[in-house]
Amino acid sequence: MHIETLKTFCDLVETGSFSKAAALNFISQSAVSQQIKALESRFERELIERSSRKIVTLTEAGQKFYLECKEIIERFRNLENKMRQPLADIFGTVRVATVYSVGLHEIPRYIKQFIKEHPQVNVRLEYSRTDKVYEACLNNTIDFGIVALPQRRPQIVVIPLRDDNLVLVCSPEHALANRRRVSIAKLNGESFIGFERDIPTRKAIDRILKRFQVTANYAMELDNIETIKRSVEVGIGISILPENAVQTEVRNGMLAALKFTEGTFTRSLGIIHRHQKVFSKAAQEFLHLLTATQ
Repeated sequence: MHIETLKTFCDLVETGSFSKAAALNFISQSAVSQQIKALESRFERELIERSSRKIVTLTEAGQKFYLECKEIIERFRNLENKMRQPLADIFGTVRVATVYSVGLHEIPRYIKQFIKEHPQVNVRLEYSRTDKVYEACLNNTIDFGIVALPQRRPQIVVIPLRDDNLVLVCSPEHALANRRRVSIAKLNGESFIGFERDIPTRKAIDRILKRFQVTANYAMELDNIETIKRSVEVGIGISILPENAVQTEVRNGMLAALKFTEGTFTRSLGIIHRHQKVFSKAAQEFLHLLTATQ
């Protein structure tokens, strides 16, 4: 069994196409089929479901085989890179996925610093929903993810980063806008703009409101922080958001941000990655930058 065969299998899974997998490996579609059959014969298990549809669907065994193959190929590529480059060089690609509220306001400055220090490294930053970031970690399609309120799950490792302070956000014309602090009790019955219910930050905010017996009337539920901010700006409602994410709008007079008289409420941020993930030197260095500067 050759490493090229494992790569062909992974390319087939990731592209969902025999023709694309063939093109990526400079072989015929027939050769792709033969390689898959050879793998199935070797392990005496079907890896791909046979059906009339042209969609590549993995069997349970195929899914397990794909995840392990992906890691083997990644290890092999890292080995090739190490053998071909001077030991002092840091190069390659770092793949990171994050939620909008972290990626848009927290990560760019680190990427800028990292690329300045390591110009041979390409950092690919993807924005996605929290559940998709976990999924990408498990499927080994990214090096690591950065999420709010990280949860420990099977096969997932969590590296704590820091906490975000949460503040009340409203338009400059709102009745509360001229205050520096506000009691949570004052928010009872207010029209709220919030994250969608399955987003961890929304769940954390709802727990805070429930704790102080505040009823929030959600006028809008949205899946990313930028849309929430725009909706608050035009006066549709108020919101509770991470302080770092609204600093620009507050500075420019587009939003007002108020702290709470009851104290400081926070949401935790963390890095997640697949258990026993093999990191390239570039990924290790980027992780070190993120964790060392907190």
